[in-house]
Amino acid sequence: MPASQPYDERLTVPRSWWFMAIGAGVGLALVFFPFGLLPMLGGLVAGGALAMMTVSSYGSARIRVVAGSLVAGKARIPLEALGDALVLDPAEAVAWRSYKADPRAFMLLRSYVPTAVKVEVTDPADPTPYVYLSTRSPQRLAEALGALRTADQAS
Repeated sequence: MPASQPYDERLTVPRSWWFMAIGAGVGLALVFFPFGLLPMLGGLVAGGALAMMTVSSYGSARIRVVAGSLVAGKARIPLEALGDALVLDPAEAVAWRSYKADPRAFMLLRSYVPTAVKVEVTDPADPTPYVYLSTRSPQRLAEALGALRTADQAS
């Protein structure tokens, strides 16, 4: 990856979700089957398209570390407001998104991604205690945040 963008990840959905979207289209086609061929085909196309758009939208969340900021979904957080990043294994990730979770935390979580990173928010004006990010490469994300913070402090 180029130095200007040390980390970029798209949290795409598993392939099985696409098959479920196709199944939703087939299911809607079966609902319209008694009304004839044309309504059945309309149900297939409309149901499949709607389900696929939903799956595509849900799987389009991105995490990026770029230009002195952490961009997670629609949130853009300056690195100056962030503290240490903690890499969470699958068991710890489940704990932090359930019984250890703080309701004030910002969470970009995807249930199909088992690992995560928890980043402290050090900005005293921000009530958010931490940022929880589901990621398939937690070590790389933590390293990218650390490297950018080190480079920021050196300049």
